[in-house]
Amino acid sequence: MITQTVTIRNKQGFHVRPAQQFSDRAGQYEAQVAVVTEDGRRADGKSMLELMTLGLEAGSVVTIEAAGPGDEEAVRALAELVDGKFGED
Repeated sequence: MITQTVTIRNKQGFHVRPAQQFSDRAGQYEAQVAVVTEDGRRADGKSMLELMTLGLEAGSVVTIEAAGPGDEEAVRALAELVDGKFGED
């Protein structure tokens, strides 16, 4: 399993558009992907609805986990998406 901790940096937090982008990107990989909050709540990274239930705001710290084929590439791509503020300011 590959993991990377990231901080949600876009001002609006993890709203519908970022959740959609994240789940779409995660779906491009065969690996299983999860997002885990600091308090241990977990969401399937390929499920926009599960991601939305985490209620992540700007400044939230989460860990992206991936296991299976392409796990390293998946974590790298998803961390870049988060670090890039999902293309927002």
